[in-house]
Amino acid sequence: MTLVEIGIPAVRSRRPSLDGRPDTPYLLDRFGRVARDLRVSITEKCSLRCTYCMPEEGLPEIPRDELLTSDEIVRLVALAVRELGVREVRFTGGEPLMRRDLEQIIAGCHERVPEIPLAMTTNGVGLEHRAHALAAAGLHRVNVSLDTVDRAGFAKLTRRDRLDSTLAGIRAARAAGLAPIKVNAVLMRETLSGAPDLLRWCLDEECELRFIEEMPLDADHEWARTNMVTAAELLDVLGAHFDLAAAGRGDPSAPAEKWLVDGGPAAVGIIATVTRKFCDTCDRTRLTADGMLRSCLFSDEEFDLRQALRSGADDDDLATIWRGAMWNKWAGHGIDAEDFVPPERTMGAIGG
Repeated sequence: MTLVEIGIPAVRSRRPSLDGRPDTPYLLDRFGRVARDLRVSITEKCSLRCTYCMPEEGLPEIPRDELLTSDEIVRLVALAVRELGVREVRFTGGEPLMRRDLEQIIAGCHERVPEIPLAMTTNGVGLEHRAHALAAAGLHRVNVSLDTVDRAGFAKLTRRDRLDSTLAGIRAARAAGLAPIKVNAVLMRETLSGAPDLLRWCLDEECELRFIEEMPLDADHEWARTNMVTAAELLDVLGAHFDLAAAGRGDPSAPAEKWLVDGGPAAVGIIATVTRKFCDTCDRTRLTADGMLRSCLFSDEEFDLRQALRSGADDDDLATIWRGAMWNKWAGHGIDAEDFVPPERTMGAIGG
């Protein structure tokens, strides 16, 4: 089996070019963007099998000795904050709750960078049993992936009948003070009609709902632009049930455009990655569970921090690699281009 067949890019390099880069400590790229938002994937494992993310059998297991350890994750997060100007850190997967040492990772990062809010993206399955411990360890808030509140629809989309656990996880997170809670829903043709019900549920539960246009990151490679649900279609469906008023973006780097619902203050967000792309204001840098730096969700060029770490690189060396990786970031994802090729890693293998 090849690297490509298991979704791991073969384009890996340890030393990116720094040619022409200004002398600045921050994660600047050639287009003037500065990355301040770090996404850290900590596992490829997941408790669900969402059709737009995971193959039915799950992703190939990353050998234990190739996963970053909790101490390595803490070191890299601290480096990103102290030396590179990162101001937001989010832990992702796969499903981060699949790591038994998640609380240890959170506590270690909180101890090293107590001024930085730590967030997590999760499907919520099992969160009800760990929400209070995670909050005590230093986790500030959670985003929960939830595409429908219809049980049969949830089971079909995720290939698991775990809706009750996800809903319980959201409520436990709120009780533990992990707020504000954001709910992320991927726009799918089969769940579009249920979008108003999902929004009503989130309004009742005091969660901020954000719909996300489906991206070509599915494991089954069935994504097609002609079949995807657009932000415009969603607004038409929601507009038949709610009074929506455009509120824009509070932060120009935020991916979600907001609409006030029935006069506010509650709002619904739409992340229109495909039809209203925001690449020119992207401020993210990504670290995969096996220690690879990715400057863009859609670029398969990766830089190996794990090898550098385990070869004795000091913080200055690691920072130089990181700065070089971001200096060479693409201008945009290129989904509109005729020769667009989806990345070899799927969403579950990259981290959301």
